[in-house]
Amino acid sequence: MKYFLIMSLSFLSLFGCKGYSNLNPDAFEAMLNGDKTAQLVDVRTPDEYAEGHLPGAVNIDWYADDFLEKAQSLLELSHPVMVYCRSGKRSAEAASKLGKAGFEVSNLQGGYLAWTEAGKPVSTYEVERFRTVTGEPVAITLIKHACLEIRYKGLSIQVDPVSGLGKPTDYAAEFPKADIILVTHEHGDHCDKTAVDALQKDGTTLVTNARSKDILGWGTVMANGDELDLQEGMHLQAVPAYNNTPGHLQFHPKGRDNGFVLTLDGLRIYIAGDTEDIPEMTALKDIDIAFLPVNQPYTMTVEQCIHAAKTIAPKVLIPYHFSQTDISSLPESLPGIEVRLRQMQ
Repeated sequence: MKYFLIMSLSFLSLFGCKGYSNLNPDAFEAMLNGDKTAQLVDVRTPDEYAEGHLPGAVNIDWYADDFLEKAQSLLELSHPVMVYCRSGKRSAEAASKLGKAGFEVSNLQGGYLAWTEAGKPVSTYEVERFRTVTGEPVAITLIKHACLEIRYKGLSIQVDPVSGLGKPTDYAAEFPKADIILVTHEHGDHCDKTAVDALQKDGTTLVTNARSKDILGWGTVMANGDELDLQEGMHLQAVPAYNNTPGHLQFHPKGRDNGFVLTLDGLRIYIAGDTEDIPEMTALKDIDIAFLPVNQPYTMTVEQCIHAAKTIAPKVLIPYHFSQTDISSLPESLPGIEVRLRQMQ
């Protein structure tokens, strides 16, 4: 008993010195699945991250001079942090630094190599992380085209999930069952019954427009201007989304389709859906993150997107639904707005 106590104290002392714990792939996966508030961080370089990473991981490069500052701005101190790198060396150093900064940290022993050798799932979807007014973390997975997943307080919110397109998605295997699904309109690159059925579980809330409800067979219908409290601290507003360029009006007629403003504990996310630069955007206030589509003739030109962004003035703009449109000029055209160009074709 004395020997066991000495060994236990030695282990605790070692853990305290390191400031983090090491977990093998099975234990690491179990913790990820068991604690929906866990914040997963890939500390490799952006190029390594782009080649494949653990699903839901945000990228904070250990080699960056501002690693700790970025981590402190993106991560919530009261929620556990789980880190990994290629083999475990960089992430051990990162875990130590984060632990000394007050975070509760777990490190993946053996890193990404051990994870993949164990046959664990990987992803190529980029993840953007934000924080609400009270510091709650929000992770947005950029799946493709107009498909997003938003994680907040352990809830999974899917936006316009679609199985096909250029990057086929197996929602049943790649994502948890959705607590909330938002569908902006009935076009096949936004409304996909196969994807919605794969994500559905008992208690899933589906919000959409009338035409999409007819296709999907269920759901709560919202029209332009409607508002809905989804859960405590989660508010949804349906806003207009339509074409207003002559010759394009048939693609998205006025009054039929929705954009959404999703407010999570004060963090306001504008998901535009398929729309052009329309007058109703002047009513959008205090937007933190805006997803704007850029692919004429169906949505906006680059010039329209620039005007819309200046009108809305979000803190962060993430262009999406841009197909083959060249959006490289957006950052220099929008000083004062953080433009994040991501793989959202």
